[in-house]
Amino acid sequence: MMPNRDPEQVEALSAELEAALIRELRERYDWDNRDRFANRLTAPVIVLADTTTHLGRWHSATRILELSRTLVLDRPWLEVISVLEHEMAHQFVDEVLRIHGETAHGETFRRVCAERGIDARAAGRPDPSGTPGGSTDPGSDRVLDRIRKLLALAGSPNQHEAEIAMRKAHELMLRHNIEETATRADRSYEVRHLGDPARRGTRVDSDVAGLLSEFFFVKVIRVPVYLPRLGRSGKVYEIAGTRANVEMASHVYAFLLATAERLWNDNRHDARVRNGRDRLAYQSGVVGGFREKLLFERKDLNQTGLVWVGDGELDGFYHARHPRITTRSHRVRINGAHAAGREAGRTVVLHKPVERGSSGGSARLLRG
Repeated sequence: MMPNRDPEQVEALSAELEAALIRELRERYDWDNRDRFANRLTAPVIVLADTTTHLGRWHSATRILELSRTLVLDRPWLEVISVLEHEMAHQFVDEVLRIHGETAHGETFRRVCAERGIDARAAGRPDPSGTPGGSTDPGSDRVLDRIRKLLALAGSPNQHEAEIAMRKAHELMLRHNIEETATRADRSYEVRHLGDPARRGTRVDSDVAGLLSEFFFVKVIRVPVYLPRLGRSGKVYEIAGTRANVEMASHVYAFLLATAERLWNDNRHDARVRNGRDRLAYQSGVVGGFREKLLFERKDLNQTGLVWVGDGELDGFYHARHPRITTRSHRVRINGAHAAGREAGRTVVLHKPVERGSSGGSARLLRG
């Protein structure tokens, strides 16, 4: 992936914002050095370059780690960090392992990246398969297409037909993931960020993220990102999994947040809703009610022999990316509004397929 804008088109940061950006990159370098490279790297000079020929580059002779200004200012922070870590891996192979007889992306480099959950391609989202744009598994694509069709049927105005289609989609997702983890040892994974880093997260966002982790075969963690043009940090949810599962989880995230908002607007005059301050309690209830529905379906499917025991390879990928993981819990205020939302959530039918698009974009909903 190459930057596609001329340097003259990149809006310059003020000296203050650029200095803050370099400090943020230095802090991220220090964090990765400590947690991924055991402090074995010696800090280089980090510079932003006005180039359209590469995203990043490690200069051994001058000990400069260079990042494209276009990349840093115009692309999501996930891609910026992915390229930074890629160049750190080059530095590690060069200065620590002192391997100079291989090609730049040779066996040693790929091993260093794989062991640390680093993108060996430096083309955006981490994907150890080395395949541009993520995995291209025809089997997974066919399954995702079948799920799309089922979710399209789940948009039927006939509630009974919609419920059946959603359950079949749930069963297909579960069966596919159980079979893949049992029979394939070459599953590749990618990551995606969900949420608006400029907006403060809510308990509803957190509830949806937890639901993704529980039912949609992805690992979820909240991570900090930096907003160079604003000179401040924010947080987003990072999901990791196979391409098909990441696509589906991204759709579910957007669908549930939009559905919770719609149901709140439709039902805010429910007698159990006291005022506008009950909005989050109601929407949290919607997510909770939908979770109860999925949990009932999952238990029913388990009785047919479809039991999900997890994906050990995904766990390894996730822990390589996040060597130090902390967990936090939040208190849920259970009141009449929450109960009303939970009732509404039990009637929600997941529908509308995810549009196949570029790997760098967020999931979009098809019209219809």
